[in-house]
Amino acid sequence: MPQPTNSEVHVDSALTNISVAYIQSSDNFVAGTVFPNLPVMKQSDRYFVFDRGDFNRDEAKKRAPGTESSGSGYQLDNTPTYFTDVWAHHQDIPDQVRNNSDAAVDVDRSATTFVTNKLLIRREKNWAATFFTGSVWATTITGVTATPSSSQAIQWSDGVSSDPIGNIRAAITHIEQATGITPNTLVVGKAVMDALEDHPDIVDRVKYSGMSGPSGNPARVNANTLAQLFGLQRVLVMRAVENTAGKELTEVSAFIGGKKALLTYAAPVPSLLEPTGGYTFSWSSYLNAGNEHGIAITRFYMKELKSERVEGEIAMDQKLVSSDLGYFWTSIVA
Repeated sequence: MPQPTNSEVHVDSALTNISVAYIQSSDNFVAGTVFPNLPVMKQSDRYFVFDRGDFNRDEAKKRAPGTESSGSGYQLDNTPTYFTDVWAHHQDIPDQVRNNSDAAVDVDRSATTFVTNKLLIRREKNWAATFFTGSVWATTITGVTATPSSSQAIQWSDGVSSDPIGNIRAAITHIEQATGITPNTLVVGKAVMDALEDHPDIVDRVKYSGMSGPSGNPARVNANTLAQLFGLQRVLVMRAVENTAGKELTEVSAFIGGKKALLTYAAPVPSLLEPTGGYTFSWSSYLNAGNEHGIAITRFYMKELKSERVEGEIAMDQKLVSSDLGYFWTSIVA
């Protein structure tokens, strides 16, 4: 007896409750977190820098009866400037596409997320080019496999010969001695974090901090335990990735942070008389962005294209403020 087949009783259609998109978590990006964000009214301006040497010099003297106190002053540099470049990206939604799309695609939400992700990647790459590179900070250390010189260190991926705890504590002392400021932040690439998590010296320090067994959690190195071990407020991991291949070519993804690490002092908030390794100047009066990323999303109809444009903009200058407040390692893991 003839019976209908499976393909005859069911016609495939798009599911409305799932879709798959490889959208990076905002937690992967550190550019908006490391140094404080300073909203500014103008695209460019100047700021003041007090001379550190004048503040740290011992000049107070004993005062005899009826005599003047000793006195001195400080120098002030008003030449440092910022300039907020404007970065933008858009995606168009043609009327034909909008009216023919399935609910699961959600073209408006998808376009907003797509554009936002593009600008987060650009901001992260700008941050890395400004702060996460050699010859920017006062001290740059290169990782090597053996026989390190004074500007080198054994790569932390070497669990036998390297000393990441000693290296980082020496760097803290170096910055303190040079500036009088104690660094509070360590930024590492994902590959560096992987090496630190498994380094025997570090595991040995934290192995009694958790309970092993079926009812407890095994001791595990994470950003919080590293911060406590090094005496820092924060350890941040650059997990963001970038596809460096061109359109329609085989994807080539890599971590933006590479195999590097940065120890620095980052001011908790922008403030007068407050040192910091860097600032992000954001042109807030132009963008009026209403989200934590400083990205402004606008929508407008392109009549000649019969499309709606979803456009994102970010206006920023990620500015190195004090090179002495940073200690940088490059190629610090194999």
